[in-house]
Order: sequence, then structure tokens, then C-alpha cells
Amino acid sequence: MITAATTSGLPRLDLGDSAASFVTWVTTTFSGAFDQIKAVIVWFYDLIDLVLSAPPFWSVVLVLVLAAYCVKGWKLAVGSLVGFVIIATMNQWDNAMDTLALVILSSTIALVIGIPLGIWAARNDAVSRTLRPVLDFMQTMPAFVYLIPTVVIFRVGVVPGIVATVIFALAPGVRFTELGIRGVDKEVVEAGHAFGATESRIMRQIQLPLAMPTIMAGINQVIMLSLSMVVISGMVGAAGLGRDVVAALQRVDMSLGFEAGVSVVILAIFLDRVTSALAARAPVSQALAKAAA
Repeated sequence: MITAATTSGLPRLDLGDSAASFVTWVTTTFSGAFDQIKAVIVWFYDLIDLVLSAPPFWSVVLVLVLAAYCVKGWKLAVGSLVGFVIIATMNQWDNAMDTLALVILSSTIALVIGIPLGIWAARNDAVSRTLRPVLDFMQTMPAFVYLIPTVVIFRVGVVPGIVATVIFALAPGVRFTELGIRGVDKEVVEAGHAFGATESRIMRQIQLPLAMPTIMAGINQVIMLSLSMVVISGMVGAAGLGRDVVAALQRVDMSLGFEAGVSVVILAIFLDRVTSALAARAPVSQALAKAAA
């Protein structure tokens, strides 16, 4: 809607008011559906958080360290052990597990949506052209802005944080999946066609395996963006380390802010190294490494 002139002399375009009106209409029209979505998200979050927080500290650490050892080796396992002990000694373990639960759920939802969209975009140029500006918008919009409509729709708590995180972290999953599939050698795909393979079989047995290193890089980026966003989500009442970061900022508490920040860094390093190691263990990555050697 165009109203009175701005300081530049041009008519004012009330995009903000239009966006606010649209969010209000969506909230009132689909309130029942949003209540159901909220209930489902809270149920999954509570389940993941229970699995991570209910067992004794050492049992969870043992599982995470064992996972680090299996995917990378003893160096990552020892480093992870030291990092988790540091988190526990700063009395941030419960918050760290709350944050990890948020990251796991947000990343899973983002990947469940993003990878199929990436496959669709790789197979359909019209879909790719349509998604590109949408993804550009999602990646360039300031992260804090996503919290506003999600709070209006879902109120404060973990749900607006998770929804905002999914939107914020979705783009790399789509882009890297499309990039990986489009990067597969066309001659290999043509060879599959020559042997009579169907499109779905070519996708499952040729394109996706060959694109897996790139897709795994996208998964890594989704997880890292999710971690950064769930910390910001502490501003809307999401549990975890983000809540302590916000509290430290409000009280100008350097001690609490440093401890929560260090815990976030340790979690980020662990998640980054584990996902990077999983990408390196993909058959295509191992074959390329052997060929280079």
C-alpha cells in the first residue's frame, strides 16, 4: 500500500504493514493447524531432550565420545571428552544438552525438507529458477527477523526458536544437494540410461552416491547454522545455552556469557568435526582420496 511521501520525496510503500497484516491473517486463519504443529514439535523436542538429559552425565559422554572415535579416531574422541568435561565443570551440561536437542530436531526438519527440494530443483530447471530467489531471500534476511513472525504465531518458547532455525538453516541443504547432483558427470548418467536404468534408479544408485560428498557438506552447513540460530532463539524463550547468553547480555554478566559461549564453541567443534568426518567416509570421498594418493 502506498501512503504519504517519505523523506526522499518518494511515496511510502507500506510493505511492513502488509507483512504484519498477512501474518495476523495467517495466525487467525490457521490457528488450529499451528496448535497441532506446536504440539508435535514440542513432543519431539521433549523426547530428544529426555534421551540426552535423563541418563547420567558419563553415559551420554561415553556415547558421544564413542561416536567421535568411530567416525574420526582417538584424537577427536579425546578432544571431545575434554570438551564435554569442561562444559560439565562450568555447570552448563544441562543447557548444552537442551541446545543439542534443539540442533538435532531443527537440523533434521531442515534436511527432511531441504534435500528433497534440492533433488527436485536438480531435476527441474523451472523449480530451480523459482527456488533461487526464495533461497537468496532466506539467506540474506537478518536472523533476528525470523523470530518476529514465529513468536506471533507460536508465542514464546522452544517452538518459535525451532521454526525460525529451520527457516534460517534450510537454504544450504537445498543448494548443496542441487549442486552435488548437477555436478555428477553426465556421461555416467548417460551410461546408466544406456543400460536401461530408470530415472529413480539412476538417482538412487548413481547421482546421489556421487553427490554425497557435496550433500554432506550441505548437512554440515545446516547443522552449523542451526547451532548459531538456536543460540539467538534464547531471546524468545528457547531453552539451552542461548538463554544464558541472553541473560548474560541483559545483566552484563561477563562470567556467565563467557561460560555459555565456550560451551557453544565446544558443541560447534564437536558437531563440525563429526559431520566432516562422516563426509570423508563416504565411498566417493574415499575413492577420490585414494586416487589423489
